[in-house]
Amino acid sequence: MSASLTIEELGRRDTTLGLVLNSVYDGVYIVDRKRRIVFWNKGAETITGYSAAEVEGRRCSDNILNHIDVEGNLMCRGGSCPLLRTMRTGQEIEEKVYPLHKSGRRIPTLTHTAPLRNNKGKIIAGIEIFRDISTEEDFRHLQEKFNTLIKKYVSTVTFEETMAQATVGAETVSRRRELTVMFLDIVGFTTFSETRAPEEVVMMLNEVFGICEVITRECHGDIDKYIGDSVMTVFVDANDGVAAAEKILYVALPRMNAVRQEQGQEAVQIRIGMNSGLVVQGDIGSSERKDFTVIGDVVNTAARIQGIIKPDTIGISEMTYSRLDPDNAVRCSFLQKISVKGRKAPVPVFRYR
Repeated sequence: MSASLTIEELGRRDTTLGLVLNSVYDGVYIVDRKRRIVFWNKGAETITGYSAAEVEGRRCSDNILNHIDVEGNLMCRGGSCPLLRTMRTGQEIEEKVYPLHKSGRRIPTLTHTAPLRNNKGKIIAGIEIFRDISTEEDFRHLQEKFNTLIKKYVSTVTFEETMAQATVGAETVSRRRELTVMFLDIVGFTTFSETRAPEEVVMMLNEVFGICEVITRECHGDIDKYIGDSVMTVFVDANDGVAAAEKILYVALPRMNAVRQEQGQEAVQIRIGMNSGLVVQGDIGSSERKDFTVIGDVVNTAARIQGIIKPDTIGISEMTYSRLDPDNAVRCSFLQKISVKGRKAPVPVFRYR
């Protein structure tokens, strides 16, 4: 590149560079040293739903992309931003990240970042090229779940049923399934929401929910629904459920809170309750609006466990505990017995740590 190359020139669309980048199928954007977006191509518009006019001059952390990595870390508000690291170190970086689509959903992308230099070797900007890998991710998760389930179903007669179970939610016929249900709730949310600006409340919820979504997906689970400040997720394997809960509470949340406290914001606390057993799964609702969800006593008990445990605790029922591998089971300790509406006997609750 020439010594005359400037940020202004990088942001132009009528140059040879601009025309080439705008014709690329993948998403491409360029940021200056302050991480402000100066160029946003058509591919980025298609993948994220954001137009160039909506993002140029702003940062990813300005409630636009808010990238999250596979570990559930918020990348744009801390020092783990790939573009920031690229411009600091001069190295190219390739990672799988989950940006926030304009619609509010997270999309898996494979991203590659590189520094942009003038002919004097000075880094004046960073460029990121990213590709939507949703199809590849869906296939990977399907394959991983299938590999687990195939150990239980070996005859060709059961092949179609195995494929249906491998994709949670693909089967629209109501049926009974054995699942592990996890409820996650934000502690003290009512007080928080009453004393904060709406924008701050929404940003905090999106950060927590984004972490939950990414980690749940990585642990082979599915988000069933968001209920106010709570998240309900389902897993075929109870071991995947506790793995997700552990990663959220003990890894991703502390990292998120460290960033929040550095910026003078209050730390977030959560409670996680889990239960396992037979649930009814199907389309629930009216003729105009339906949700594919799970219902039943198992769901109610998971919600009840979440409601009685202390903040920053993972509480699991005896039914979940009995389904854990030995390596996970030894990490559980008896907590208490609780009463659940509709059940005669108290439900033993264990703490997983």
